[in-house]
Amino acid sequence: MKVKVYGFNHSPWVQAVLLALHDKGIKYNLLQIPPSQVFSKWGVYMPAVSIDDEAWEIESTEILVKLGYKTILEEEIKAAQNAWQGVLHRTDNPFRFFSAFSRGGQSSKSFVSNTISNFFLSFIAFYMFTLISIGKWRLKQKEPENFGDQFLYWEKILHTYEGDFFDGDEPGTRDMVMFGMIQCHASIPVPALEAVLNDERLHKLRIWVSTMQERFKEYPYLYSTKFFEPKVSQIEPASSFQRIVFFFGLLVMFITIPISIPLVLTLMSKVEPARIKSF
Repeated sequence: MKVKVYGFNHSPWVQAVLLALHDKGIKYNLLQIPPSQVFSKWGVYMPAVSIDDEAWEIESTEILVKLGYKTILEEEIKAAQNAWQGVLHRTDNPFRFFSAFSRGGQSSKSFVSNTISNFFLSFIAFYMFTLISIGKWRLKQKEPENFGDQFLYWEKILHTYEGDFFDGDEPGTRDMVMFGMIQCHASIPVPALEAVLNDERLHKLRIWVSTMQERFKEYPYLYSTKFFEPKVSQIEPASSFQRIVFFFGLLVMFITIPISIPLVLTLMSKVEPARIKSF
């Protein structure tokens, strides 16, 4: 199976696909610059996946089914989306936000490829920062009384069913989606992560995170290892030079705001409202 994935590992949905590919032992080519077919149709929306050079797809749960996992129920998709509460806090500290993106830049063996990719990554970060900022302004979302509440659905499953994972003795679609969500919350720590770490009601969930972390100890994009046991492989950060490239690109984005902001808004309009996961 030949797989190409476009996306950045801060996205829970990109993480879900990458985790599944790792678990299946399927090699893949990870791209941080969207292929022309993806960019022209969906802008920088991610993940986008092409299997065996077939048409690109962007619905992560359907991609997981193609990789051999069971279909996830609509109720479970909604519960996973609800577990994303707190994502709007990612931009509370702009420097921390952009620094986290710079550290996660491409680190392949090709200097030229890394430089081009990490320069373009600055636009992705600028796009995401703008998207979240607009989300804060438009949604005026009320803070939940307790960020731990959003994980109680998943805690109940772990109490109800046997096995170490949501899908039993082996991880399945729900495990990939929710562990991807944990990676998202850990990549730029938000209040939801604090709830998972400390809420007394989420004991089973913490055990599950540690079990998944042990299972994926060779996976190269674990952000949760900073916060949960066991302490396994760390993400290899981009080099200092490549981080400079990223911030140079970001400077260009801000200098050219009369162009970059309209471009961001245009690309946002390419994504169908039904495709945009709720905050």
